[in-house]
Amino acid sequence: MVRRVAVIGAGVGGLVSVKCCLDEGLEPTCFESSQDIGGVWCYTDSTDRRGVSVYHSVITNTSKEMSCFSDFPFPEGFPSYLPHSLVLEYFRMYAQHFDLLRHIRFQTTVLSVRKRPDFSSSGQWEVVTETEGVYESHIFDAVMVCTGLYQEPYLPLASFPGIESRFKGQQLHSREYREVQTFRGKRVLVVGIGNTGGDLSVELSRVAAKVFLSTRSNTWVISRVSDHGFPFDMVNTTRFNHLLEWLLPSALARRIRFRKFNSWFNHTNYGLASSKSSKFKMIINEELPFCLLSGTVVLKPNVKEFTESSAVFEDGTTEENIDVVLFATGYNFSFPFLEESVRSTINDNRSLYNCVFPPQLEKPTLAIIGLIQLTGSIMVGSEMQARWVTGVFAGWNKLPPPSRMMAEVVKRKPPVKRNPHERENLKMSFIGYMDKIAACAGVKPSVLRLLLTDPQLALAIFFGPCSPYQYRLVGRGRWSGARAAILTQWQRTLQPLRTRVLGDSSSSSSGRCWMCLLALPAALTAAFLFSKYPQPGWSPWARPQL
Repeated sequence: MVRRVAVIGAGVGGLVSVKCCLDEGLEPTCFESSQDIGGVWCYTDSTDRRGVSVYHSVITNTSKEMSCFSDFPFPEGFPSYLPHSLVLEYFRMYAQHFDLLRHIRFQTTVLSVRKRPDFSSSGQWEVVTETEGVYESHIFDAVMVCTGLYQEPYLPLASFPGIESRFKGQQLHSREYREVQTFRGKRVLVVGIGNTGGDLSVELSRVAAKVFLSTRSNTWVISRVSDHGFPFDMVNTTRFNHLLEWLLPSALARRIRFRKFNSWFNHTNYGLASSKSSKFKMIINEELPFCLLSGTVVLKPNVKEFTESSAVFEDGTTEENIDVVLFATGYNFSFPFLEESVRSTINDNRSLYNCVFPPQLEKPTLAIIGLIQLTGSIMVGSEMQARWVTGVFAGWNKLPPPSRMMAEVVKRKPPVKRNPHERENLKMSFIGYMDKIAACAGVKPSVLRLLLTDPQLALAIFFGPCSPYQYRLVGRGRWSGARAAILTQWQRTLQPLRTRVLGDSSSSSSGRCWMCLLALPAALTAAFLFSKYPQPGWSPWARPQL
């Protein structure tokens, strides 16, 4: 019987894990090595501290309505896309509202997590911690590891001959980047075109003499601002779109998606991607296309080698007088505190049942929270994982037999070994994964049932944004405010923009309502089709040909 739970880390995953433990009547103790909550969102000017912090200018890639905890909306006055300071303020509000801080032990480092000798019968763990030189040993019935994806900088220096032996300029990882002014007047080469690489290239272009952005990936660039000025994820992350992508042939779905991406600007003309590309990545960046168009950022292929002051690229071109090489190459994740027999089995989230539970354990009392990369908010995905896990610990949710979990894990592993640090290996459909875990936790909403009992709400959750509140409509943890939160999410999105009211203030929300009413027959048909296919884990984003 699980009662006492160790939660490692007080970032996003740690906060929701503590809260979900309390919801299930469990007794959590959270260990946080720093002196504050927030994890990577707790910004600091220092690069010396252990762990990773966002850079000063970072803005969220997912909107507030699609990123909030499912029973705690962001304040109405917060903008749709948030700087790190407002994200951290939201975490503090969440922790205070649910009285989480008294369960957190700050400046306490977890040194080891080991099975107890009687683990096969008790499922218990011995956790050793250190606080200001004082070592303690604790016994817990279960452990939730919430250290996240962003732990150790990934620096593939061996892939760039000459960077260590010949290059005389400065080299650093994006983890060390804080303020742009230190790069004024310099010629900077950014290696890697993920979201961070794109953001930093744009910011550097305002002060640097020249910025070069090197990539070996085909990349589609999308804007946070979508049709009619609404947030991109609210417009596109809908159950209707999710169903369409599943029903359409993959080639047609890919053609439609590429046409949509190219409707903003032709990616082939900019050297970013071709519609014939079978493999690609997507990044969020409104300003990068203009920087490329204005020449303040120059796109380059992969680096072949470095000389003392130059970078030689795979197409044979050379850029001279490079002052700084900034690696935006991502992060590795690791769990050094876990005993070797457990740690060695976790290569990435495909080694875990539903990206959470190590299937080899005799007792399912260890869970990894937040080791996911979704097409939507990781915050929301982490909360759903925590709800499911604490339900398992409390005895409400049941796991399949270990043999079945192992079979599921083996099925997910690729036939050919690939680099475990490629972030795309972890990326999954937001709706597909959320629905899968919600079904396991017994909190997935039924569109067909709602159409019969509450048509207005059913239309809103099927054609509207798949926001986190949908997963508080039914089951354990049901929130009485979920329905109202769903029906008013567009108003909260527009509210921060009402700083100058115009004479013609006709709302587009009424138009959406009429459209939804006209779409009722289509919704009934689509909901029926959706209910006929019990495949909550399907993800159009995970298809090999995409």
